[in-house]
Amino acid sequence: MNTNLKRLLSEKLADHPSLCHPDMPVPVLSFEVVPPRTNAMEQRLWQCIRHLTPLSPRFVSVTYGAGGTMQARTQATVLQLKQETTLVPAAHLTCIGATREEIDDIARTYWQAGVRHLVALRGDAPAGTDYAPHPGGYAHASDLVTGLRRIADFEISVAAYPETHPTALSPQADLDNLKRKLDTGATRAITQYFFEASTYLRFLDRCLAAGITAPIVPGIMPVSNYDQIARFSGLCGVRVPSWLTRLFEGTAKNPELCRLTACIVAAEQVRTLQSHGINEFHFSTLNRPDLTGAIAYLLGPRPARETDS
Repeated sequence: MNTNLKRLLSEKLADHPSLCHPDMPVPVLSFEVVPPRTNAMEQRLWQCIRHLTPLSPRFVSVTYGAGGTMQARTQATVLQLKQETTLVPAAHLTCIGATREEIDDIARTYWQAGVRHLVALRGDAPAGTDYAPHPGGYAHASDLVTGLRRIADFEISVAAYPETHPTALSPQADLDNLKRKLDTGATRAITQYFFEASTYLRFLDRCLAAGITAPIVPGIMPVSNYDQIARFSGLCGVRVPSWLTRLFEGTAKNPELCRLTACIVAAEQVRTLQSHGINEFHFSTLNRPDLTGAIAYLLGPRPARETDS
């Protein structure tokens, strides 16, 4: 972690006692990384991996691009994680852009390589187009889960949407779809990110009322760039509360202030959910280890031997 950022965070702990409350358990964390498109991005990815490995995450998931792009890079990254690190990789698989046979072959390759965790998703259509099942492919994520279960005894995570998927017919239809994915054999759901703890807690209540008992792991998105996150949130149906907008006013030209604010916002979000009995969280890193590592520092997970390097 950046030494100056670590110093600033330590100073702020006195102003936010809930962040370091002695009765709070150390949360279970997992991380999401993005496969690299260029050599420079590959260097940043592996720098991220090196920084996050000492935090002993439960697993590290590797995304696909929209429309099924980046499939080969995702596969290469997952296999390298399995072969060269002690981390547990979780490979994203989507229905888009491939036949059932092609997807099944990828899953078999993962199993043979010792990869046991998959993230089964329908996938997003390319920008400006509507989703259409691939001819001969899996039509929905629930179909993909069923297919993966036929291949091997994978641990399977699926997506959940506390604020409803933008293309869902209704909140109830979206919840029914989640239950279908879990009933067909998924192990857990990981939510789309959200900014209000109450959004997740209301969604969890709805899940329990619908008979969903599988773990629903909150997805956390640290705000590394407020303008980018605000634009992306508008596209995926995530509400950006006015208090968050006010907090990040004036941070665009002050990266250190932005990082400090992002750390405290994310840590407070986790602590609030912990106070309601939630103790597992999945962080989108965007391959930025300094920010994610700083949040982990506030929450408790630490390398066995800390350094300021």
